[in-house]
Parts: sequence; C-alpha cells; structure tokens
Amino acid sequence: MAIASALLVSAEPVTIQQFSLALRELSISPDVCPGEMAAISLLTHRKFDTVIVDLELGDQCGLILDAVGLSPANRTAVTFAINGSDADASATYRRRTGFVFGRPPSPQSIRITLRLAYGLILRERRRYFRCPISTPVTILRRNMPEVRCLSVNISEGGMAVSTLVPLNSDEPVQVQFTLPNHREPFLAESTICWLKAGQFGVRFVSLPLERKSELQEWLSRKLEETLPESIACQFQKAEDSSLKTSAIEDRIERLGIPSS
Repeated sequence: MAIASALLVSAEPVTIQQFSLALRELSISPDVCPGEMAAISLLTHRKFDTVIVDLELGDQCGLILDAVGLSPANRTAVTFAINGSDADASATYRRRTGFVFGRPPSPQSIRITLRLAYGLILRERRRYFRCPISTPVTILRRNMPEVRCLSVNISEGGMAVSTLVPLNSDEPVQVQFTLPNHREPFLAESTICWLKAGQFGVRFVSLPLERKSELQEWLSRKLEETLPESIACQFQKAEDSSLKTSAIEDRIERLGIPSS
C-alpha cells in the first residue's frame, strides 16, 4: 500500500522507469504524464504529495509549475525538477522547485535526493491524511443544545462526523472529543464546512498548540501503521525530524516572528 502520491511529468521512457522504481521503493505511488495538458488536468482534480517535472519539456514546465501553485490542494506539495540539457533555459524553473535532480539522473542519485526530501513528503501526506475512527464527539453551539454524535474520520485539519441533527454550513462551533488512549479531551474552535445526508465536515479553526502536537503525533503513528515494514524505520526517522520542524514553525507563527 502506498503511503504517498507523486505526479511525475516526463516524456522520456528511461527517466520514467528510473523514477517510478525509486518512488515505489519508498512506498510513493507515481502517476505519470507525458506533458502539460494531462498534468494540469490531474493537478486540478487530484491531490499529490510531491510533483516531479522534467525540464526537458521546455516552456511547458512553467505552465505545470503555475498549476501547482494555483491548486489549493497541491500548492504545498514538495516539488522537484529534473535538470534539462539546456542549463540556461532550465535555470528559471529550477529556482521554482525545492529539489533538483542532475542530468542524466542515475538510480543512485535519484534515491539519495528522494531520501533527503522524504521527511517533507511524509509531512505533506500527514497534513491530508484522514484516519478512520469512530469516537464520541460533542458539538457545542452558542445558545443551542449540544449535539452528541460519532466521528467518521479525523485529520490534522478537521473531522467528518455522523449525525441526524440538522446543522448550518459555515456555522461556528466548538468540537469536543477524546482520542483513543488519551485521557485529556480535545476542544477545538471549528466551523461546519460541508453537509450531506447524515454527515457533516468540521474544519478546525483553532486548537491549542499542545493538543495540535498530540494530534499530529497520533496521526503519525496511525500513518506509520499503513507502511510496509521495509521502510517503517525510514519513516520514523523522517517523521521525528518533520515533527520537530513543525513544532518550531508553529511556535514561530504563534509568536509572530517573520520566517524570512
């Protein structure tokens, strides 16, 4: 089972074969596109944790990278460039990506670079990971009776809940729940973001920093359980580093310190 997804945009069969093999070794599932139109279509409709663009595609690269940046789901994806044979023409596009593979890419250099970025890719995956869970949830509304229901799944940014009680979209609420094997309840300032028959979605607006870290760690453990045993150790090392980085960034944001 793949832990993350990648969009690989290249028209070279050897490059596609090399990268697809290296990605699968890290339990990352690649979707391959030969050029701009197919790539932009996928970026519009799908979520990817990482995007790899072959700069041999020339001017198409700019349009593909624009689509990544404009996609609400993919603008935080970890981006890679495979260097083009024309160094001057590729320079602009290289600066718009986080990592660059040399040309011609070798299997060893591909694996080294992917492993360097592995923690970031897993962190991106964790941000959107929805863990199935059925646990009691209490919805608190101002001047209204509380609503008791059950969760369907939970992610770092919110949860899906099952209930027959009618609620209003965009309604501000407080959501109270307890994760398995946790004593302290979570209380999150939230918003109802979608409704459908018997279910609604909650987006966490504000969660105390300590609780946010606990939720991240719990989701990381659940995500790790889906990993093949062969790369579980790599995941743990990468995720430990990712959680430290995340905690630092959260503290910087809380203190209002500019990042650059």
